[in-house]
Amino acid sequence: MTKLTICIDRGGTFTDCIGFTGKPGEENYKEYVVKLLSEDPANYKDAPREGIRRILERALETTIPRTDRVPTDNIDSIRMGTTVATNALLERKGERCALLITKGFKDLLKIGNQSRPKIFDLAIEKPDVLQECVVEVDERVTLLHSTSNTEKLEQDVEGRDDIVRGLSGEYVHIMKKPNLEQIEKDLTQLYEAGYRSIAICLMHSYTYPEHEKQLGELASNVGFTHISLSNEIMPMIKIVPRGTSTTADSYLTPCIQNYIKGFVDGFDDGLKNGATSLQFMQSDGGLVPVDNFSGFRAILSGPAGGVVGYALTTYSDQQKQPVIGFDMGGTSTDVSRFDGHYEHVFETTTAGVTIQAPQLDINTVAAGGGSMLFYKNGMFVVGPESAGAHPGPACYRKGGPLTVSDANLYLGRLLPDYFPKIFGTNEDEPLDSEITVKKFEELAKKINASTKGTPKSVDEIVYGYIKVANETMCRPIRALTEAKGHDTSNHTLAVFGGAGGQHACGIARNLGIRQIVMYRHSSILSAFGLALADVVHEVQEPSSETLSKSSLPKLKERISVLRESCQQELSRQGFSDSQISNEVYLNLRYEGTDCALMTLQPVGQADEWDFEGEFVKLYKQEFGFYLPDRTIIVDDIRIRGIAKAIEHNELTMIKETQELKQSNKIKDIDPTIKNGVCSAYFETGRDDSVPIYLLNEIPVGSVVKGPAMIIDATATIVVEPACSALVTSQHVTITVGDEDHKKVTTEMEPIQLSIFSHRFMSIAEQMGRTLQKTAISTNIKERLDFSCALFGADGGLVANAPHIPVHLGALSHAVRWQTSYYGDDLREGDVIMTNHPACGGSHLPDITIITPVFQDGKIVFFVASRGHHADIGGISPGSMPPHSKELYQEGAAVRSFKIVQKGQFDNDGVVKHLCEIPSQYPGCSGTRCLRDNVSDLKAQIAANQKGINLIHALIKEYTLEVVQAYMYHIRNNAESAVRNLLKEVAEKHRGQDLVAVDYMDDGSPIKLRVSINEQEGTALFDFEGTGPEVYGNTNAPESVCHSAIIYCLRSLVGMDIPLNAGCLEPVEIRIPKSSLLSPSEKSAVVGGNVLTSQRICDVVLKAFNAAAASQGCCNNLTFGIGGKDEETGEEKSGWGYYETIAGGSGAGKDWEGQSGVHTHMTNTRITDPEILERRYPVILREFSIRAGSGGQGANNGGDGVVRDIEFLEPNIHVSILSERRVFHPYGLQGGEDGECGRNLWIRKREDGEVQVLNLGGKNTAVFGKGDRIVILTPGGGGWGKRQAEEQESTAKTLAKKLLPTSILKAGGSLGEYKAMSESA
Repeated sequence: MTKLTICIDRGGTFTDCIGFTGKPGEENYKEYVVKLLSEDPANYKDAPREGIRRILERALETTIPRTDRVPTDNIDSIRMGTTVATNALLERKGERCALLITKGFKDLLKIGNQSRPKIFDLAIEKPDVLQECVVEVDERVTLLHSTSNTEKLEQDVEGRDDIVRGLSGEYVHIMKKPNLEQIEKDLTQLYEAGYRSIAICLMHSYTYPEHEKQLGELASNVGFTHISLSNEIMPMIKIVPRGTSTTADSYLTPCIQNYIKGFVDGFDDGLKNGATSLQFMQSDGGLVPVDNFSGFRAILSGPAGGVVGYALTTYSDQQKQPVIGFDMGGTSTDVSRFDGHYEHVFETTTAGVTIQAPQLDINTVAAGGGSMLFYKNGMFVVGPESAGAHPGPACYRKGGPLTVSDANLYLGRLLPDYFPKIFGTNEDEPLDSEITVKKFEELAKKINASTKGTPKSVDEIVYGYIKVANETMCRPIRALTEAKGHDTSNHTLAVFGGAGGQHACGIARNLGIRQIVMYRHSSILSAFGLALADVVHEVQEPSSETLSKSSLPKLKERISVLRESCQQELSRQGFSDSQISNEVYLNLRYEGTDCALMTLQPVGQADEWDFEGEFVKLYKQEFGFYLPDRTIIVDDIRIRGIAKAIEHNELTMIKETQELKQSNKIKDIDPTIKNGVCSAYFETGRDDSVPIYLLNEIPVGSVVKGPAMIIDATATIVVEPACSALVTSQHVTITVGDEDHKKVTTEMEPIQLSIFSHRFMSIAEQMGRTLQKTAISTNIKERLDFSCALFGADGGLVANAPHIPVHLGALSHAVRWQTSYYGDDLREGDVIMTNHPACGGSHLPDITIITPVFQDGKIVFFVASRGHHADIGGISPGSMPPHSKELYQEGAAVRSFKIVQKGQFDNDGVVKHLCEIPSQYPGCSGTRCLRDNVSDLKAQIAANQKGINLIHALIKEYTLEVVQAYMYHIRNNAESAVRNLLKEVAEKHRGQDLVAVDYMDDGSPIKLRVSINEQEGTALFDFEGTGPEVYGNTNAPESVCHSAIIYCLRSLVGMDIPLNAGCLEPVEIRIPKSSLLSPSEKSAVVGGNVLTSQRICDVVLKAFNAAAASQGCCNNLTFGIGGKDEETGEEKSGWGYYETIAGGSGAGKDWEGQSGVHTHMTNTRITDPEILERRYPVILREFSIRAGSGGQGANNGGDGVVRDIEFLEPNIHVSILSERRVFHPYGLQGGEDGECGRNLWIRKREDGEVQVLNLGGKNTAVFGKGDRIVILTPGGGGWGKRQAEEQESTAKTLAKKLLPTSILKAGGSLGEYKAMSESA
């Protein structure tokens, strides 16, 4: 017989195997399919091997005993996708490993980018680092800084042996070589302690790998069996993701190798001697031979096969209709997109670990068949918690909770008679319908008892959960497509995975998609995709070239060398030249931006080397504009070598469907073929005679009209009313029609409440995406320092995204102020600009754009966006002066200005407000970057317009009355959650007032008394006794105080409530006028936003006795050169840099404080050390955790950090704006205080002496060459009295969780965006 190709996808629950001879799509093609449990130790050791044994038995018609080694003489190749690496990462069961890193950075991977994963969690959980032990290596290289001009550089480097040219073309200064003797001792100690796997990651090794290579050789000589060098793992700039990728490799690759060894040992010698090839799927959708397979490239090995599978069986080169992949499994759903090219991401977070490697852009949504169903705070909630495989859904007979699968079972969309009978004690019973019915009846009683109006039937309630689950999954699909500038409805939906067929019609209808395609192997598509995948080999090198005609010959030369190395490797694997092709990519970005786009060479066009044209096209599609006057930088050169291993014919349904149409073979199905009927529930109600068809009995060309059930061996397809399914030889294609909707009324209804909550949030999110795409400045585009929101006609907040805590309540103040200011003087086509603190602003760089939404001549909603502008004038660049005393010194202050009037943009008015007015004040200039301001303001106007269009679409779908009614229902819902919280607190404190006070470093008290009415659940927050406004800039506008209170209430509620005007409805806030928290109109406020806001949070949480003090500060550091010369008044060009620095968080009753994170009102990321040193003339000497700075207690407070920066050029203006340099972050309940922060200037005097100066909390100084600023940030306070040592260690061990509970498998680009938006 012809030799078999066998493809296996080892998933978390099931392992899918498919073996075949011949080519897919041809007549001589034969296949054998096996599906088995991934873990069944009583019957077999290894599921993939068992699957191969069963396939061979069927193909050869013989028996192969399980005790024998599996013969390979009839197997040509085995291709495998595996979750071994994913599971090792999720369960933290990898190889014990150690990390060697440059001195000063031992805690760098622990600090990461310093943001916290969940913005409202007071108990901050960060996933553990993978390395168990860190050794610092006393070596250092840095880049010769780019601000020096090139000619001077050439002179500087001549004849110096401590300066070399790196791989990227940049000059590298070798400041200190490693002491190899010392390192050998360190390595020997690690080896003797039992370590065998080691990760080595040194600063700038992506361009200068010599030191890493020396350490790698030493480690090999000492006897380490696995050595991961970061320059080999991923030679890309950014030490944090490169470091985490390297530790992931040393943690996971040994596990993979152990697994492979065990797998291979169960076969005869065919795999060992290479007679049968063994290949593995990588996260990038390409196969590699077994000896090239590494752990950190294997994390999405399983789902990657599915993407290849749907791409090649659904996407047609003829029609070019893009496809959305929808893979719904037991625990989660994976969403991806294909438009003829695979979409890759190069930095993603998976299971809490940031990986720098090409991965398919697969986005895991936390809703699958096993997602749990809840009724919380009057709303239907689906997930993110999952019942998993054990105990699984209630119907699995293991005592599990109600899940999405149970809802499908109850509604008749999942039929026990056609589902594998693998449940119960003997694993031979069907799904348990009785328990599902019983549990849903109990839930329905509870829901009906807590809601007014006509009670709902159980059917209606269960169907409500399906609708909410569908909407939960649609939100990320919209984000994935709309974010990249694509219309969601203009896609085909490719559905696969065990649960996909039950939701396909509902999802497609919600998204406006008209065509669904399911391949015959849809439930095992990840395995089938392996049969279609190519073998790949990638090489990559860093670069620092500019893209130009003059640099092209050099780039071509480097590309040619890399191409050759790809060709050689694939030839070595046995492929002929005719099977091999290459894709050439340049990772390009505009100078001065961080948005690099991996740009594919435009092969087949007139100019194959026109990378610039291709990059501009990509940039315009992604962001809506391009920057014609900016230089383009080449960051990396990447070659993807592709070898076609298995040829296959056209596998889409297009050709066959056309042939069936032409020969009139498409006909309605013969009703006598049906296998029975069932009772199922749809939008239109329950239907007791829904026909059931078995897929393998349906003749090709049959059309099945909904409602109907089509049953396959491993999946159920629900054809909903108004939909029809065409069955062809390899596909089921569903055409989605418009179903009759039940009319939604204005009466509050919990199902619609959940759906409207998603829809309103989706509007705010899509506004945010539009703003990020069309803005030009780094602050908005890359740091995502903005908020977009939707308001009622009364100015009350409806939905707000992304969540920047300091913007939470403030936007509503601004909208309400403007509505009262203009009264009836707003017309369609008017847009308002404002930023004044007295009018609902925060600090001046945050400019708010407000647009009224009209319907039939009346204002029915408002939309608004607030963005942080890089500069708006004032006394210092960046408009964040540490020593401002009056508001005018902080830049342009605009109370109200119609930036657009009757549809006309008022450019002259913008120039007047941002340039002319602010420059009239002494020592002040107007904005230093007007062009960027105007671009960003236009982007904000465009984002508002996007919101208006989406609101009009929602009104068209539901009517204005219904949309406005639900706006109020959602506010009432948030209000009741806060009332319930206040009642609980009042009960605990037995009617006593909650009182707290804390002091700013200048001695100003912030005093709070909270009086709660237990019956009504209302509270008065009274700040009487707070100090007067200060002659400085720590005054906080009232809106900032409101934001801090909303943030604290949301954190205390402890569940996901909509953040809207309802939150503050039960709360009255009294702030004395002309105090620190309600300053007069001309007071400076820039520090109030970033410092005082943090202290308000501490005081509120202290009053509620919820958490000890956190660092209470953002540690704002600014440095740069240029700006207005004080003597001549002339503007000098230069550069500036701004960062905020993490500290310790406060401990609570049930948690330890976290070290090295941002807390409460901020969550900004910090620039990667290598990027910092590439861009600015500095050396980061140390960035580590400040051990022991957190307060001790039964639960310790988190530690602060040490950040030590040396300046390489003279006359650099350095400013620090910080708090808690005098008053300690307090402990609670007997816990000790955290350490204060300190800011030190290490100054090199002319006589060579070194002087250490304390800069205090707020200061500005001109630093010389070789001077350093060392910032020691505060720790968090401890909670409770310290226990005896033994008790303490036991308690800590019990309390320590390895991983946060809701970690997603694949973050993808959506995960990255969400993390970025919550770290702005």
